[in-house]
Amino acid sequence: MAEDRWTPPEVMLAVDLVILTLRESLLHVLLIERGIEPYKGALALPGGFLQHAEEDITAAAHRELAEEADMDVETLHLEHLGVYGAPGRDPRGRVVSVAFLAIAPRLPEPAAGTDAAGARWQRADQVLSGDLELAFDHRRIVEDGVENARVKLEHSALATAFCGPTFTITDLQRVYEAVWGISLDPRNFYRKVQKTSGFIVTAGPERKGTTGRPARLFRAGPQKALNPPMVRPAEPSIMKGSGQ
Repeated sequence: MAEDRWTPPEVMLAVDLVILTLRESLLHVLLIERGIEPYKGALALPGGFLQHAEEDITAAAHRELAEEADMDVETLHLEHLGVYGAPGRDPRGRVVSVAFLAIAPRLPEPAAGTDAAGARWQRADQVLSGDLELAFDHRRIVEDGVENARVKLEHSALATAFCGPTFTITDLQRVYEAVWGISLDPRNFYRKVQKTSGFIVTAGPERKGTTGRPARLFRAGPQKALNPPMVRPAEPSIMKGSGQ
């Protein structure tokens, strides 16, 4: 009996990008307005298909980010987030997407290009809550990207990158609140920061406030990995962002 010949399934490979930053003390995600079908006019993550079979996947991610949002990819570190390939996630056929994540301070305004009709920063909480609908399964990818960023703040000194060269404990707390999406007790936060050796160091002199005692100034310390980590509260108070 002759063996049945196996025919490999037709699968298309794509990349999607979750780019996060802080704007006006709120976590924002980069979204584009699709200029082509499917989902023409809908908001989505920047991304697209590989140009050809020989294109490197990470190179494709950098290319799509530059083409669709005009971002300076040379200064933006992309890391692998996950692979998304559920059947039916794309009406054009079986599409497997490799997602990348970047979280960085002071990112510029994007500009649309190629098949994107628009590009803009959008509050991440509006995506996470479902108030803002995204094409494909991009809401789930954003959810995974934001959770990854939240874990990074627990275990690394990434939060200091979103502050100035010198900052107060309150400035640092606002970064954690923005990324974690919660309100933190100032006294507990201060104790946690002070317990984590090498996280921040005194920079002095003190910053004068309009009222009350001057606030002490700090700068980023030598430690990049936090030990003990800045663990999120088990039952946080939800912080609602202000409208724009």
